[in-house]
Amino acid sequence: MRLVVGLGNPGRSYRWTRHNMGFWLIERFAKELGIDLSRRGFQSVYGRGKMGNEEVILAKPLTYMNLSGEAVRRLLQFFKVLPENLVVLHDDLDLPFGKIRIRLRGGHGGHQGVKSIVEALGNGGFVRLKVGIGRPSDRTQDPADYVLAPLTGGEKEEFKSAVEQGLQALEVLFQEGPQAAMDKFHGN
Repeated sequence: MRLVVGLGNPGRSYRWTRHNMGFWLIERFAKELGIDLSRRGFQSVYGRGKMGNEEVILAKPLTYMNLSGEAVRRLLQFFKVLPENLVVLHDDLDLPFGKIRIRLRGGHGGHQGVKSIVEALGNGGFVRLKVGIGRPSDRTQDPADYVLAPLTGGEKEEFKSAVEQGLQALEVLFQEGPQAAMDKFHGN
């Protein structure tokens, strides 16, 4: 069994922000698999289903981004999923827009949601699928303001395209394994 968690912030005001890339990815993945994300518990909205022969739990923490770790820890404990079977989907400010990176373990790289998960679990031994959102073109803009600023009309279409690219990477990750996904998407 695997737990796949999309990171973001709950609430309408955050829906169309760069920081909600993980929410968009998990919602799109759930739709692709026919999994209903309507159960509530463990400080999350989640659903259960299958991808091929493997059971998966898809979740969106309802804590704010910086507190995601507690929700993830609760989900792992309740469903008895090992951290190495956790996949976290999130945005990455340090990657160019739409660029995909998969990491099998490591630190938080400055991402507060991932930092919260690493701290809650006591280790970074879980898979991350990161989708680049780029840095603000105005170097004086605070990165926190940038990731939480609403997307404009044109940016929304680019964002949807990046979500589709992330979905393809996630499918390869599950069907062919992490090395195949890295080989295919890290060069793009």
